[in-house]
Parts: sequence; C-alpha cells; structure tokens
Amino acid sequence: MSGGPPRSGGGAADAGPLLLGVRHHGPGSARAVRAALEAARPRVVLIEGPPEADALVPLAADEGMRPPVALLAHAVDEPGRSAFWPLAEFSPEWVAIHWALDHGVPARFIDLPAAHTLAWEKKEEASGDSDSDSDGNGNGEEDGERGQDGGAPYAGVRIDPLRALAGAAGYDDPERWWEDVVEHRGVGDGDPFAPFAALEEAMGALRETYGDGGHERDAVREAYMRLQVRAAGREVGDDGVAVVCGAWHVPALRRRASVAADRALLKGLPKVKADLTWVPWTHRRLARASGYGAGIDSPGWYAHLFGAADRPVERWMTKVAGLLREEDRLVSSAHVIEAVRLAEALAVLRGRPLPGLGETTDAVRAVMCDGSDVPLALVRDRLVVGDVLGEVPASAPAVPLQRDLDRRQRRLRFKPEAREREAELDLRKETDAERSRLLHRLGLLGVAWGERTVSRGSTGTFRETWRLRWEPELSVRVAEAGVWGTTVLAAATARAEADALAAPDLAEVTGLAERCLLAGLSDALPAVMRVLADRAALDTDVGHLAQALPALVRSLRYGDVRGTDTAALAEVAAGLAERVFVGLPPACAGLDADAAEEMRRHVDAVHGAVGLLDDSPAPHPTDLRSRWRGVLRVLSGRDSVPGGIRGRAVRLLLDGGDVDAGEAARLMGLALSVGTPPADAAAWIEGFVGGGAGGGMLLVHDERLLALVDGWLTGVPAEAFTDVLPLLRRTFSAYEPGVRRTLGELVRRGPGERAGVTGTGAGIAGFAAEPDTARAAAVLPVVRLLLGTDPEEKEAERQLDGLAGVGR
Repeated sequence: MSGGPPRSGGGAADAGPLLLGVRHHGPGSARAVRAALEAARPRVVLIEGPPEADALVPLAADEGMRPPVALLAHAVDEPGRSAFWPLAEFSPEWVAIHWALDHGVPARFIDLPAAHTLAWEKKEEASGDSDSDSDGNGNGEEDGERGQDGGAPYAGVRIDPLRALAGAAGYDDPERWWEDVVEHRGVGDGDPFAPFAALEEAMGALRETYGDGGHERDAVREAYMRLQVRAAGREVGDDGVAVVCGAWHVPALRRRASVAADRALLKGLPKVKADLTWVPWTHRRLARASGYGAGIDSPGWYAHLFGAADRPVERWMTKVAGLLREEDRLVSSAHVIEAVRLAEALAVLRGRPLPGLGETTDAVRAVMCDGSDVPLALVRDRLVVGDVLGEVPASAPAVPLQRDLDRRQRRLRFKPEAREREAELDLRKETDAERSRLLHRLGLLGVAWGERTVSRGSTGTFRETWRLRWEPELSVRVAEAGVWGTTVLAAATARAEADALAAPDLAEVTGLAERCLLAGLSDALPAVMRVLADRAALDTDVGHLAQALPALVRSLRYGDVRGTDTAALAEVAAGLAERVFVGLPPACAGLDADAAEEMRRHVDAVHGAVGLLDDSPAPHPTDLRSRWRGVLRVLSGRDSVPGGIRGRAVRLLLDGGDVDAGEAARLMGLALSVGTPPADAAAWIEGFVGGGAGGGMLLVHDERLLALVDGWLTGVPAEAFTDVLPLLRRTFSAYEPGVRRTLGELVRRGPGERAGVTGTGAGIAGFAAEPDTARAAAVLPVVRLLLGTDPEEKEAERQLDGLAGVGR
C-alpha cells in the first residue's frame, strides 16, 4: 500500500490507514471504536460489509431506524437466495456508521460485493462443495475461523480465535475471557489505539500458526478489501482512512500484496444482480450463528453493558427484579442489594476484575430465585437474550409486496413483534376478521408469521387463536413471494390458483379450497373449485375421497361468519359424499390390520362430515344422513369387513339412535361368539368402545355390554390371549382414570352383585338408590351467589329448582 503500512495502534501520528480490528456485536469493541475514531478523526470510514449498501448508509440516521437491524441482500431473479448483515446498537460497525454520519465523513462498505457472495453460494450449492459459512451469508464465522497463509503448520484446521486465545490464557469459556480482557477493561490506559494493537498482535500470532484454514473465500474477500483501502488512500491520503473490520482480517490487510495479485484473485468471480435494503432484526436472532456467523450467547446482556452509563451490575439486578415482580415473585430492594454483594464476592473469589454474566446469574439464582432454575430461565429468555425487535423507516427500499403488508399492518394495528404472543380473534368483528384474512393469506404465501392453535374459550367457527412471532427471515419470504403480486391479496390469489393446478392429490385441493375461504380469496375460489371438480370426477380411490370430504365440508361452516357464498362448494361436497357412500362398503372388504385402522379413521371423518353437510342450508337431492345410516348398517353386518370397522359402525349407529341398546348388545354378542377369531373380536371391541369415542362410560352404564365383554374376555384361550392383549390394553388405557376405576370395581363385584347398577347407580361408590333432595337443596344458595340471581325472583327460583333436579 502507498504511504506506508496500515496502522492499528500506537497513536494517530503513525503513517498508513488506521485498522480497527473488532469483534462483531462486541460492546467493548464498539466503545473502543468510538474512542479511536474520536482521537484519529479520519476523513473516510471503511466498514466490512457489502459495498452495494453504500447508498443505504444515510438511512441509519433516520428517526425511524432503531437497531437491531440488518442489511438484506437478495438475488433479483431468485429472491429466496439471500444474505444478512445484522447490526445491533452495540455493534462496532453501527457505531462507526453513526460516528461518520454525525461528523459528515463518508462511510463505505468494503467487503466482497453481495452480487458475488450470492452467486458464489449458488455455485457451491450446485457443485455440492460448499466452502461457505454455516449460515450461508458469506461473512465468516465469527470472522475468526479463517486464515490467510495456506503454508502454516495448521493450515486447514478450522478454529474459533476467541476460544484459542481464551485457552492460551487459561480460560475454558471464551465469553468469560472476552469480558475480562475487553468488556471490563475500558478502552485502554489513556491510549484509544492500544486495544486494537494488542488484538492485532494476538490475531497475527494465530494466523501464523493456523494459516487460512484452507478457506478460499477469506483470501478473496481480503484481496477485495485491500483494493478498496488503497483506493480510499489515494482519495484522501492513507492517514485519513479508518477501517473497521473483523480482527481476524487485520493481519491480512496489513500484509503487503501487489495490486496485480489481488486482482488476479478476483478475476472470474460469478455474479448475479442483487438488491439490498434494511430489515428489522431481533436480539433472539443475534443469539444464533447468523450474520457474520457471529452468534452471541447474550445479546440482551451485551446491550445492557453498552448502554449502562455506570454501575452496570446494580442496574442489571434492578432489571431482573422488575421482571420477576411482573411475574408475581416477591423480590424486594433487599434482594437486589444482596444479589449485588454476592455477585461482587463471586468475582473476587474467581479472580475477575468485575462481576460478569456468570456471577450475576449465580447471584440471581441464589438470592432472587431461591435456587430454582425455573424463574432463572425466564430471566435468560427475557433479559439475557431478549425480545427486542428493530425498526426501519418507511423510506427504506422494499418490494411492493412488503410495502402493502406494512400498510395493512399499520391500518389493522397489528404490529409484528419478536416476542411470541397469542392473539384471540373474534371473526364477528370486522378488524379481527381482516386480521384473520391477512394471516391466512400470508400463510398461503409461505410467510409464517402466525400459527393457528386451539381456542381455549370456544370451539365455534367465529373465533380463532393464533400464536404470533415475527422472525427476520420472514422479510426474505415476503421478498420471495413478491413474484406472485404487488399486494398481499393479489399475491395470495395468484399463489392459490397455481397451487391448485400443481396439487398432487384431491385432499390437497380440498384443503386449498378451505384455506381460500379462510383467507377470503373470492377470486381464487372459482379456479380452485374447477380443479376440485375435475379431480373429484377422475379420482376413484375411496380413501382419497373420504380424506378430502371433511376439509370440504368444514369449509361450508365459514360461509355465515365470513360472508362467503359456499353454494357451489356444497354441491361438490354432496356429490363427493354420494361417491363415498357407494364405494365405501366394497373398499372396506379384505383389509389387513393397518389398512383397516386407516379406513376406520376415514369412517369417523366421513361421519362427522355428513352431520355438518346435512345440516348446511344448501339443497341436496337426497337425505345424506339417511343414506349414510344405510352405509353404516351394511358395514356393521358384513363379515368381510374387518372387526374394527364393524364395531365402529355399530357404535355410530348407537350414538345416533339408529339402533337401540338391545340391538347393539345382540350385534356385540355375535361379534364375540365362539366362532369369531379372538383377534377379530378384540378389534371389534376396539372399534366399538375405543378411539376416544366415550366407550368407557357406555360400558359403565350398560350392564349387558359390560357383561358381554367380560364374558368374552374370560373365555379367550390362553394361547390367544397374548395376541389380543396389546389391542385391549390400547383400548382401555385411553379411558379416564375414574372410568377405569369404576369398570374395575364393577368387574370385581361380579355379575350378581352389579345387577341393576346401570339403572340407578346403586351399589357404586358415591351413588345411592334414591336422590337425596336435602343435600341437593343445600347447594342452592351457593349457586345463586355464583349466578348473581335474586332469590325472590320467580324465574330464577324456577331455573335453580331445575338445576337441583339435574343434581338428583
């Protein structure tokens, strides 16, 4: 380089560019960079990062920009191919950018362009020989797992420089070593350049020992950086240039190399067209090996160290106490004082200059958490890692789909958050209904902002419960989905139509129709319905038809709540049901055990679907429920049908009132007769009383059925008992513990003693032969209090008397 070698310490008067080697996302490095820049006052600041982002640097000073954020680069022709460069408030690069903006000094990125990085990743994937970072962003893993000199003794050895230096200093934890030598030592004894000189010396020794580890990319990146440093030196003079980069690269940037040699390394690099923008990032994502490969264990702790003006341990303990108080734990100011004292004592015992995260954590566990790791896990999740989500200004470049999504989120007051939360949506309210449609549309586009969960408060169709968390990677998914349209509605519509044509089976199409209704995609539904009708007409597999029917029928339930016309859907569903009715009996004949179990699940699903379809307002040419009862009767009496399906058919008929208990007992007796193989009989019992269908209570209250099962079981031959035992155990283990205890008591008493039990409950513990009206009346004042009723009101008295009658 012209003008002398680069400098990294020893004072601002040294010749050559100022090289500031840092640890990415290191608050100690960030403070040191700020002090060094204040002392050196360079005329240009060069920062490790993609040079295409130079135009985005001024946005860092925008009022709407709040770290953590990341530079996102993606290939224009393949948006899913992307790379991130995340920056937190305590990142040295972020501090350098703000120093330059505050002092009117140009700030430029000098790493290998993203156009080459993205193309290189694609080339390596195609060849199957990846020399890239573990996260595929092209920025090195901790910028320290790379070397420069392939002829070093340990060339090809992959190392973590912090771990190597910590081990040389006698530490087994690199984070603790970094805290002791950097975070707790300030920025040097009056010399702001001293920390960088020491770190460069250490990294130089490592590179002399380990070389470049055989990683081609580091040599190429460093060649490009050297060229950019030379160009800046020619522009403002070498002594006016400051370079902020990973400490691992400093020895390579200091090394003298010819311009021709550096350009030769860059010749012929693959290239793609790339777009860059700022996107929000999270502390939780920083805790993974992402962006620079520099996953850090405690971003929340590092942010605290960087932001605390003084007394960091006292301020940290106060934060912890506030969090635990929010969770209703008894934490007083005395706890805080004692925790600080304990942390300081532990630091002295362990020979540390100041309490670090390990000491504060141990003190919190002992003093504030009573030795329990359960509340301590909350502290780690909320504070040590944290749920901070950054923000970027609206003026940042973005694909049209992202802008439309931002507008909808603002209009619906549906702000993305890094912290996982639940959202209860009442679809009768217009705002909640629009939120639901937005989430379903994003799901169709592969932008998994939310995941549906079971609603605790209601099982109806007018409520939805979502578990939401915004991950930074979703910005990539939005960019990728931009090929389908410029708005969320248009993109989801186009994606649904394309997915319908590409769906591999009928069930996929019916599921897609359901999702279209949930997402309110009225323009996509006709195209999906055409595909559905065509597939249904050609598919002759009854299993496929039975699998597709439930989703189709569920979709009909959304019409009233969401205001969607489902008449065409109802007609297709009715036709599908008719085909299932015709094809199901022959499809159930001659099945093995696994196929019979699968078909039994189809029977259950069709039974539920028919109930919903028959209750729907759309007209049908026949009574579907009556037709279905006929199918069940055929299944229940056909010997070629496996026992599990026959038993389930009888049970469904019994539940629907289509056969009485006496007929059910007769059919069970036939199934459990001597001539029936024990395994087939056990399968019949499993179908009749198993599968979570409430069969346990049926046996408790019907003496005849219990007696039949009991008599058959006692008569099973010893040689067959071991074959039927697993099936019976699976059947009865699904019952509630109370049901199992009652059945055991009834069986223990025997047929003679339990006679008449099912009629009144007499003979069972907790039941009497006649109702005790005095005991039932005793609860009425409590019930009145709970219901808030006036005891003098006649109507209330009548309702309460009715409740007392139920209690009898």
